[in-house]
Amino acid sequence: MLRHLLHSSPSIRAILDPGRLRVLIRRSEFGLIAAAVVVGVSAGLAVAAMSWTSQALHRLMFKIPSGERLSAASEIDPFLVLVAPVIGGVLLGVVFLILREWRKKPMVDPIEANALHGGRLSLTDSIIVAVQNLISNGFGASVGLEAGYTQLSSGLASKIGYLLQLRRADLRVLVGCGAAGAIAAAFNAPLTGAFYAFELIIGTYTIVSLAPVVVSALIATIITRLLFGDAFMIDVGEFGNVVPADYLPAIVLGIFCAGAGILLMKGVTVIEETARKSSVSPTFRPALGGIVVGLMALIDQQVLSAGHGALHLNLGESITIPTLLMLLTLKAVASAVSIGSGFRGGLFFASLFIGALLGKLFAYSAPYVFAHATVTPVIYAVVGMSALAVAVIGGPLTMTFLALEVTGDFPITALALAAVITSSITARMTFGYSFATWRFHLRGETIRSAHDVGWIRNLTVSRMMRADVRTAVADMPFEAFRKEFPLGSTQRVILTDETGKYAGIVLLPDVYAALREDVAVPPTVASFAKYNNDVLLGTMNARQAAAMFEKLKTEALAVVNNQIERRVVGLLTESYTLRRYSEELDRRRREMSGEI
Repeated sequence: MLRHLLHSSPSIRAILDPGRLRVLIRRSEFGLIAAAVVVGVSAGLAVAAMSWTSQALHRLMFKIPSGERLSAASEIDPFLVLVAPVIGGVLLGVVFLILREWRKKPMVDPIEANALHGGRLSLTDSIIVAVQNLISNGFGASVGLEAGYTQLSSGLASKIGYLLQLRRADLRVLVGCGAAGAIAAAFNAPLTGAFYAFELIIGTYTIVSLAPVVVSALIATIITRLLFGDAFMIDVGEFGNVVPADYLPAIVLGIFCAGAGILLMKGVTVIEETARKSSVSPTFRPALGGIVVGLMALIDQQVLSAGHGALHLNLGESITIPTLLMLLTLKAVASAVSIGSGFRGGLFFASLFIGALLGKLFAYSAPYVFAHATVTPVIYAVVGMSALAVAVIGGPLTMTFLALEVTGDFPITALALAAVITSSITARMTFGYSFATWRFHLRGETIRSAHDVGWIRNLTVSRMMRADVRTAVADMPFEAFRKEFPLGSTQRVILTDETGKYAGIVLLPDVYAALREDVAVPPTVASFAKYNNDVLLGTMNARQAAAMFEKLKTEALAVVNNQIERRVVGLLTESYTLRRYSEELDRRRREMSGEI
């Protein structure tokens, strides 16, 4: 019966046959949307599972009642507050020891995967990152789960795309679908999740990518709402009205938030550098960081974990300025210490929490300067959330849509947009990095976004050069050189010294032109050598090679093995470099537009 059904129905046969399924998805835009649905379900389940596990760890370690948030819990034993982050640090140290022997390669995050590896992301590494993030958050370290959400969801998406053998451009989009689903589910905000993918994970917006990314975000949001209801929503309560006079203070707040975001990112770096230069082993650093976080939590337990409960608590209550200042400082330091000491997590929710505190602090102080503005504390808390988060995370539209989906109010969204743009421009002009790209910079990477530059790196000089080059010894007698290389035999000859080291390039037309002008004949050909110190390396990419050709105004350069031995391995011309670069760039553009 089943065999008869398969023979009689080509559509069923295509669905059940993995090979036909791959072809269907690769050739049809609806196929990519179908894959995005699977990714959205996976992302929603991943977020739900990680959130449930985190809450279970909080209940286990801190003895809090079910349904209560750790950072807003009414009563916690001070001993547990101090000890739990230390235990988490010890566990992370053990995990570090295991990974040091087992996983030698550095782990890749979704931005780096899409920028350099065409969307290839290790699912094993993603699971490891999610587990580390759960340990960090579950035992009270001041980090959110968003890094684990996006890593695991993107890893699942990359695995699905790899099994379907998707093209490079489609795989990058599917990884973006995973991240979109994760953020959408984490905040019950599908538009925020979708634009998080466009701005931060895919690096661009296209009509082809719109449907799958939005579908994934919607599906993931529906899954988590079915499982958790409104638990992921940020409830701002009553927030009042916005007047035109509010825009100027919002812009000023955006500048303050950019400065606070830069200080937060710099603080993490300073702590990491201090830990690295110290004699403390990386195995013990998380435990020491746990001690610091635990001591700060004894002052105010709102610094524990991501801070969901504390955010809702502070949005709905009137707080004195000294208390706000203390909590803002404690949360910023606790987050920097947690990440800097080796706990795994990100600054997404910390930046939202700190931004909300900064916005309320600004609202309490601003009426003395901006007399005609409403400066409602809740409104400026929402504006501060978006403005500080864009300085740290990036994605101006992402953070603007977060304000819209949190409040459902367009006037507040417009106010947040003004602050977000101001914060984004200020951070970019004065600092130039988001938190993720800043860490890439510290590692020596040059990527500034998820734009696909991996193919450029793969288009190396060693892949484009000609290996069959004509060479001659630099001290070869002039007459011998003329006999070996008659006019028309080649265009250029590479010279080497007696040890085989590169010594320059000789253009044959220059040599024979000198003879026609009846100039004194030199004893050796070395006097005609050009570009004695200018060479290409095989590891350079096409863009770097093209820049050297432009700088030197030359048509060809020799390729050497390294700058020490300088042994000639090939020759590369500018015309061929530009042609190959243009062909590859055109092919990538056609892939993005779905033409091939």
